[in-house]
Amino acid sequence: MSKSAQEIFNFGATTDECIKCGKCIPVCTIHNVNADEVTSPRGFLDLLGAYQRGNLELDQNAKDIFESCFLCTACVEVCPKSLPTDMVIEQVRADIGKKFGIAWYKRAFFLLLRHRWLNDIAFKLGWVFQTCGFKIKADVDSMSGRFNLPMLKADRLLPSLKKTSFLNSHPENISNGGKRKVAIFIGCLGNYNYVNVGNSLLEILEHLGIDAFLAKDQKCCSAPAYFTGDFYTVDYNAKFNIEYFESFSKDVEAIIIPEATCSAMIKIDYEHYFHDQPEWKARAVAIKDKIFMATEWLEQKTELSNILKTKKKDPKIVTYHDPCHARKMQGIYEEPRTLISKNYDIVEMSDPNTCCGFGGVTMQSEKYHFAKAAGIPKADMIKKTGADIVSSECSACRMQINASMNYVDAPQIFKNPIELIAEALRE
Repeated sequence: MSKSAQEIFNFGATTDECIKCGKCIPVCTIHNVNADEVTSPRGFLDLLGAYQRGNLELDQNAKDIFESCFLCTACVEVCPKSLPTDMVIEQVRADIGKKFGIAWYKRAFFLLLRHRWLNDIAFKLGWVFQTCGFKIKADVDSMSGRFNLPMLKADRLLPSLKKTSFLNSHPENISNGGKRKVAIFIGCLGNYNYVNVGNSLLEILEHLGIDAFLAKDQKCCSAPAYFTGDFYTVDYNAKFNIEYFESFSKDVEAIIIPEATCSAMIKIDYEHYFHDQPEWKARAVAIKDKIFMATEWLEQKTELSNILKTKKKDPKIVTYHDPCHARKMQGIYEEPRTLISKNYDIVEMSDPNTCCGFGGVTMQSEKYHFAKAAGIPKADMIKKTGADIVSSECSACRMQINASMNYVDAPQIFKNPIELIAEALRE
């Protein structure tokens, strides 16, 4: 994409409408850990307006400001005009990437996301050698660094790697009776790190007698690249995935995704990204009706709730964290709770809708001090519930929350709601 964000996206339609009411400030994730007006939603919008008018140079200072947003969309949720602050920041990050370049380790990561065969090799090698550089903590399915490297702090938990990915562990077509059929989009963390999520989803579908198509040619949804400003990777992966989904979408009832970020990227952000490519925007919109978060589809389209009622109640207590890309972007929050509550008691934290502080690749690397600062209050909130398990339908939240709970010595174990449901069905 050769045009700049200034040329292809009308910031003015958003920035000029901000009435500076300040409702966004108390809920803003970055402002709560870096209380500066420029890193508040209305501050971002002022600067973006100045940038479009040519009154702001995209220098290192502006780069640092625009890369400080967590893109949690909390400001969009409370804004009286629902101004899409996240969207305009995503667009300007593409200009940042063009002017300053993208760090080598990010470019290497995005290369893997464009080519699954390379990703398979990289993660296989990572599994072989991970104990050389990390200490495995099996109880939280994570590992911590042995060395205090700039991007791999010794006190930080990262998800451990598995010997075989989810997609490589099963045949592409799984027959469970042939009466109904769905496709599965698993997501990168679910495919390589938290493989029990996919395995649990297959257990549930088997119990329901629903065939599964694993869609093994799927590429990364490209959310990490989108939030970083690598629009080349977004363009490459999004077009591939749309064409791939079109090839089998008529043969399945739905494409179910046990990941909030992946679901939101495909169902919502593909349309936003292709705002200046009408043909691809129309194709992105056309597949939307097939895309569901896993708990959303299971609760709305199957008899799973009634089946769970016949299973034993588990004594463990669960607290549920709402991923930003589930509740704020897709309105999904009741469905996972409805299913979990059939077999577990749920205790709500003081604000389950507060962002966990993941924030994307940049926030998890050179701005990790912000991610850590945002994550610790969330972990304290979880700890105070006294729950045995914290659950969320998002592996990015899982990675961030596990790391944050480690900082506050919280005893809770993290499980995706799909894992909890599968455990209940086994009883």
